[in-house]
Amino acid sequence: MPRRVTAELDLDLGSSVDLIFQITAAQGVPLVSETLTFSQGDRVYTPTEIVDQSGSRLHRLTGEQGPLSVRYEALAHGPSQNPRTSDLETITYLRPSRYCQSDEVFAQARRQFRGLTGAELVSAVSNFVASTVTYTPGLSLGTDSAVTTLMTGQGVCRDYAHVAIALLRAMDMPARYAACYAPGLEPMDFHAVAEAYLDGAWYVIDATRLADRRSLVRIATGRDASDCAFLSFYGGYVGLDRLHVDAVLENEVPDAAIPDDHEALVQIA
Repeated sequence: MPRRVTAELDLDLGSSVDLIFQITAAQGVPLVSETLTFSQGDRVYTPTEIVDQSGSRLHRLTGEQGPLSVRYEALAHGPSQNPRTSDLETITYLRPSRYCQSDEVFAQARRQFRGLTGAELVSAVSNFVASTVTYTPGLSLGTDSAVTTLMTGQGVCRDYAHVAIALLRAMDMPARYAACYAPGLEPMDFHAVAEAYLDGAWYVIDATRLADRRSLVRIATGRDASDCAFLSFYGGYVGLDRLHVDAVLENEVPDAAIPDDHEALVQIA
């Protein structure tokens, strides 16, 4: 399934600033082609690439005052080769984290999903979040957590993912956050989903029901959104003047004609 993904960021740097980006396809995603540029007028920056244990690729550079243009484009095709999950990672993804307070939702999860395990639990959590949270762009805050979203009943993709992760961890199932490109997503943007660890593999949950899980392109993986921000900066002011994200299927794909029922166990390709 060939998928072409692009990201364009126009930034305004108020001074010299340390910039860290997570916008490229993760390590292990089979890429036919890829370009990533950071430019400021005639100057082109060469970032330092750092790869974490999950295969997320971080690009770091020190930008100088003025406008900075970031451009990324890649063509992905074929199945991904995901790194083996270590015992330490599964322990990490069982613990509460900043936005996924599984300890605070423990009692609710145990009441709501009593007796469920395995694939039944994954399906039940996905359906519960899909039916109790309303997709409301512009109303949730970047500091909202799973607890906040359960209280308000509204949010965007990151909020849906946080609730699903918190509930799964509360039921003793390792769960993690994944930032992705999502062909066909509407409205188009960077997308976030949850992943549940079952029988040695990670299966994706998109409780928003806005994207076909089979076509996702992984960008970053972590405990929650704090590990997967598309931009982090330190030591100065950064203004985001423009952000454009796109992801499309390059050719007609037979599977694309069959909608994702969001019930089957699916891995990020």
